[in-house]
Amino acid sequence: MTSPDRSSRADGTSDPGEAPGPGDDDERISVTDVNGTVARFEMAYSPSATDRFAFGPPLRMRVPSFLYLAFALVVVGLVVAAHAGSSNSRLYVWVVEGDRGRPLGSVALACIVLASGIGTVIRAHMRGVIVRAEGIEARYLLALGVPRIKRWAWSQVERVILDERAIMFELWNGEYERMPEVAETRKLGDLLERIAAAHHIRVTHLPGLIR
Repeated sequence: MTSPDRSSRADGTSDPGEAPGPGDDDERISVTDVNGTVARFEMAYSPSATDRFAFGPPLRMRVPSFLYLAFALVVVGLVVAAHAGSSNSRLYVWVVEGDRGRPLGSVALACIVLASGIGTVIRAHMRGVIVRAEGIEARYLLALGVPRIKRWAWSQVERVILDERAIMFELWNGEYERMPEVAETRKLGDLLERIAAAHHIRVTHLPGLIR
């Protein structure tokens, strides 16, 4: 009497200890699929209520304000030196004695120029993007330096469009909003992409198309 084949049973099922056949690979869970899912979950990021990420304007947009502030400091320095210097110096005669015939004195003029320089620097830094847990805030400067602030909740963002140099939002109502130019565009894009993954927001990469 021959013993039954160990590789098969009467009900047609294979032995648990048997090595899987070539056809069994199609029924297995793909390791790539599992790893891909894990990677997507690891990429998603949801900021806490206290998190605040600020992205300011690029340096080329801030340089003019710094130059004007430097000019204001030079003016203040000249006025201070004139009033503290010798009465026989040309600077004293031109600044201090010259104030007698001017409608606005040198001290008042220096204070106005300095305040204007400080205000220019502050105004230049008002542009940018702020990312919070509840949404995003965009700060623009309109004509004559008038500030403008726009805010959106994440539920209002339908899609995030990323460019090498710019970022744009497609909103729930079909409108498009371009974000202000920031110094760290790539870092902002990476952060928005991670938050978008957590909120199930679509992300589109369009290198070199947004101008």
